[in-house]
Amino acid sequence: MTKYKTQGFRKTFKNARKGLRIVLKSERNIRIHFLVGALALLCGVALELSATRICLVLMAISLVVGFEMINSAIEFSLDAVFHNKYSTLVGMAKDISAGAVMFATFVAIAVGLIIFIPAIINLYYKCTFGLPVT
Repeated sequence: MTKYKTQGFRKTFKNARKGLRIVLKSERNIRIHFLVGALALLCGVALELSATRICLVLMAISLVVGFEMINSAIEFSLDAVFHNKYSTLVGMAKDISAGAVMFATFVAIAVGLIIFIPAIINLYYKCTFGLPVT
């Protein structure tokens, strides 16, 4: 039994949407990640990637956006607890969470290169020579 009132299913989704709106309004980096992710999906559709590859691209996008949201939550929480005062440990925690976002971004870039480079090469050969490369 908790001292907090249990929320219904509808209220939980309302709070999640509110959190998404907050992070989209307040964090420039997450807006950039959403834009790059949308462009990657559009390129995937334009290159006629398989459903499996589109799903891998979606997973990479969600990895980066999810880590960015967790990073923002950590930063907001630490700022609230420590009243925006500098602390070496707070700085380290923020740097580590930002590093997690950077790592997820590098992984997503690697996934993107692995998926898109063969598709672009295939498109090039198809347009130049009329022959798809397998």
